[in-house]
Amino acid sequence: MGRILAIDFGKKRTGLAVTDPLQIIASGLETVDSKELIGYLKKYFATEIVDKVLIGYPLNWDDTPTDATPLVDKFLKQFQHVFPNMPFELCDERFTSKMATDAMLQMGLKKKARANKALIDEISATIILQEYLQSKN
Repeated sequence: MGRILAIDFGKKRTGLAVTDPLQIIASGLETVDSKELIGYLKKYFATEIVDKVLIGYPLNWDDTPTDATPLVDKFLKQFQHVFPNMPFELCDERFTSKMATDAMLQMGLKKKARANKALIDEISATIILQEYLQSKN
């Protein structure tokens, strides 16, 4: 059994989270520069068995596209071109950044740590992945 990888794609940074090989526990993996994401994924897929990729898809409450939706659509086309055999699923990412900030508050992180946008992106990807795992159980 392979891992499930979650991607919270952003214009500048992309948060990544991954499960353990048994697909039980979601953990933050890393935040990478969005321009370097495809190269990062090539290396990661070469060293780890990944069964599926979850990609956070930004929509408004009324299911209309956000200003970030075209960026994710562009990334999706590139992802499908470079990794045509990798199964992927789009996941609702509404409020994951807010949930990540709230989680950081609950962890007791100081204001400076909570301002770390890379950490917010990684936690957002972890939330996407955790919600997916919970929906499957």
